[in-house]
Amino acid sequence: MKYNFDEVIDRRGTGSVKWDFGDMLKKMGLAERFDQDTLPLFTADMDFAVPPCIVEAMHKTADQRIYGYTMAPDEYYDAIISWFDRRHGWTIKKEEILYCPGTVKAIAMAINTFTEKGNGVIIQRPVYTPFTTSIEENERTVVNNQMLVDESGYYIPNLVEFEELAKDENNKMFILCNPHNPSGRIFKDEDLKELSRICAENGVILVADEIHGDLIRRDQTFKPIATLAESTDHIISLTAINKTFNVAGLHVTNVIITNKKLRKMYQKVLGMQMPTPFTYNALIAAYNEGEEWLEELKEYLDGTIEWVMTFLKENMPKVKFVRPEGTYIFWMDFREYGISHEEIRKRIYIDANVILEGGKMFDPDKGAGFERICLSSPRPMIKEAFERIAKAFSDLN
Repeated sequence: MKYNFDEVIDRRGTGSVKWDFGDMLKKMGLAERFDQDTLPLFTADMDFAVPPCIVEAMHKTADQRIYGYTMAPDEYYDAIISWFDRRHGWTIKKEEILYCPGTVKAIAMAINTFTEKGNGVIIQRPVYTPFTTSIEENERTVVNNQMLVDESGYYIPNLVEFEELAKDENNKMFILCNPHNPSGRIFKDEDLKELSRICAENGVILVADEIHGDLIRRDQTFKPIATLAESTDHIISLTAINKTFNVAGLHVTNVIITNKKLRKMYQKVLGMQMPTPFTYNALIAAYNEGEEWLEELKEYLDGTIEWVMTFLKENMPKVKFVRPEGTYIFWMDFREYGISHEEIRKRIYIDANVILEGGKMFDPDKGAGFERICLSSPRPMIKEAFERIAKAFSDLN
């Protein structure tokens, strides 16, 4: 490989949320133990160096020596349009793109734009925790369309129930997560088409969080829902380089809205958002020069996932899982051990000193016994984490 993803970079002392703020993580209930030996693998934040093209772009930006108010230039929009056209067959127009400093913020803006207090917002648990908090914090009602599990162990949408929920006039929005977080599932084309159809026919706004769409297994294909839907008039698509190129701290999300009326409404609530010069230059560099790095990253992640699956089969056969089709997230089911959620957590978070994210965060009702790990760190670190966890469960294997 041209790029060394095995390199372990010490992030302590850099203001890293996952490496430097143990007391905060304890207060948030994400960790009970945090010390110099802790391996924090709980958040979707890679421990890999970003592509050299982004580093070079950051240096050039710094060398300008003035960092005043900035707006994204045409090159910013051109880079987005070109990326999605050549990699996903998605034709996007410049006027359809709105910059927002963060995906969670973009979701909150959509909720505030297109729903009113008390309205229902449909989600599909288990799902990314901020979907729930964004709904609740804005005084809307969480409406759960619980995911089903197919014969292969993959999550699939309950379309029958979904249509009934969409017909309820109080339910005004649906937030889709594809590729799915926490399971790594890529929704099938026919399911995406049906979800879109149901929303369109019932006046439900569909917000598609697709920010993991470039991080897929090399034998898989991801299609943005906007390329499959019969009409995109009801669709708000969220894209980002944050996960793909490990620049979450630069806060660069793009909201794609083809419907002019909806776009005008969203823009009014969003207000004027100005990316920093570092933000827009990072995106231009990533989309124009970062593909080779991304392809090698995907190959590396595939290798890590294969290692993890083999390790679990050989050392922790009671842990159930399916190979994630996208993302670097790995969803594990510990329920066959027959111990409590609290005991599972103690063995991992305290005994093994590895911080993950418990399943109840993603599904308060049915998530107990599940754990999510982010495999977005050098493989030696991932191997050490799993060896520690296996040792903590050795008496039960």
